[in-house]
Amino acid sequence: MSDSLKDIRYQVMWNRLLAVVEEQAQTLIRTAFSTPVREAGDLSAGAFDISGRMLAQAVTGTPGHVNSMAAAVGHYLERIPADSLSEGDVLISNDPWLTTGHMHDLTIVTPAFYCGELVGFFAATGHVVDIGGRGFGPDGREVFEEGLRIPVMHLFKRDRVNESLFELIRANVREPYQVEGDIYSLKASNDTGCRRLQAMLDEFDLTSLSELGDYILEASRRATESRIRALPDGTYRNSMTIDGYDEPIELVATLSVDDNLIRVDYAGSSPVSPYGINVAMTYCQAYTAYGIKCVVAPDIPNNAGSLALFQIQAPEGCILNAKSPSPVAARHIIGQLLPDVVLGCLHQVIPERVPAEGSSALWNIQLRGNAAGAQYEVASFHSGGTGARFRKDGLSATAFPSGVRTVPVEVTENVAPLVIWRKELRVDSGGAGKTRGGLGQVMEIGSRSGEPFSVLAMFDRVDYPARGRGGGHAGAAGNVRLASGQQLDGKGTQQIPKNDRLILEMPGGGGSGSPSARDEVLKERDRREGYISEQVAASIYRGSSEITE
Repeated sequence: MSDSLKDIRYQVMWNRLLAVVEEQAQTLIRTAFSTPVREAGDLSAGAFDISGRMLAQAVTGTPGHVNSMAAAVGHYLERIPADSLSEGDVLISNDPWLTTGHMHDLTIVTPAFYCGELVGFFAATGHVVDIGGRGFGPDGREVFEEGLRIPVMHLFKRDRVNESLFELIRANVREPYQVEGDIYSLKASNDTGCRRLQAMLDEFDLTSLSELGDYILEASRRATESRIRALPDGTYRNSMTIDGYDEPIELVATLSVDDNLIRVDYAGSSPVSPYGINVAMTYCQAYTAYGIKCVVAPDIPNNAGSLALFQIQAPEGCILNAKSPSPVAARHIIGQLLPDVVLGCLHQVIPERVPAEGSSALWNIQLRGNAAGAQYEVASFHSGGTGARFRKDGLSATAFPSGVRTVPVEVTENVAPLVIWRKELRVDSGGAGKTRGGLGQVMEIGSRSGEPFSVLAMFDRVDYPARGRGGGHAGAAGNVRLASGQQLDGKGTQQIPKNDRLILEMPGGGGSGSPSARDEVLKERDRREGYISEQVAASIYRGSSEITE
């Protein structure tokens, strides 16, 4: 067979493998019990070779889960070697330092066999609503307070369920039915991957993934190298101040481009926090690599080959390389801001590809209360605005970099005794510029019966909003308050009093370029659609005061 025909055959099989992992992810969504997975897509799914190298990831999923999981399978195999596994075995863990950075994510790894031989692994990660402890919030002072930590161990052994582990989980979580259901959902997802892989090997008359895997990783590596070589060699620095919990946090990045590698060093960033906003290195690497790929190699498949060219480090004891027993439950608050930090470096190299800063970190709404004598716990994902792009406005109420979907208000109201009284775009929240930042949103939430409830607040961009680029204005800062007027903190568990409501005003993205250079047609559209007020139209966008209906 000629080299050209071999390439075509490999590309067809590669695409088939991508379809396999996408079906794996869709199985997880269709069978999940918790709203973060089934409604928001807060998950990851992927296929790995027998060495634990990620060959393919599903499009459905988040960078924090996928890129952390890329390293997780190797950690599993260090503890339970591949040659000790049998058909019917399934492994589980939620150790933050071996998986995705906090214990609310469960990662299931299943060995895939074909004709009695191990040919690879499927892994899936999903966010569960509760894992015990204080709950999903930043208040913990040690990881031991944050829930049940499961080491790498067998969930199933030769198809025999580890019932002792399930008993332990059910006894330690507030939503045992949901959590147990989600675990079986993760297993079902991997089972789908195994079945589809077996069918694929049959169809293409293969006995292993070895040759295809080597082709995938080498092709991805070469393609990524070519994109990096197109950048000028050099060292670029950027820093960002963010809210923190009790004091501001400084994130400092030095990005170096050297021939065919990109290195990022976070030396100079703030030390570990006493609160649960710290980031494990796996999660730091995951979102840093994603930020780089978004502008350097966005169209190249994400796998061990392309990821290997991004080398990321942070000093031990830094808030981005926290070690056990540091609390890490709300690690997404800082981790999801890391793309903005590295994009600030890359803006010095390829400004036309880099957006302004956005709200970035999800506004995860974790609520807890009691209704009819029963406790409820609900998680709902929502977002502010993204930063303005070089030639386009930012996206409003859109999750970047996490990529999760918004949980519909109807779903939240169905699973908990809550009412979402208001959910609308936040006027004037997008930073002004030649291209405008995306708008945040406003949500007003109350208890259906008027009873008090608690918010486990983990919100950022309240004190330090998203910055604009090239003369663009900053986006609006976030705000957390009660309908009665009392201001709430951006982080920490706080009670919403009886017959009061929680109001969240989510931050907007920064603008790009001078507002005076904005196209008149776009200024008129913004005013007409209610994205900006008459006051902002007149005071910031010059000449806008003369616009008439």
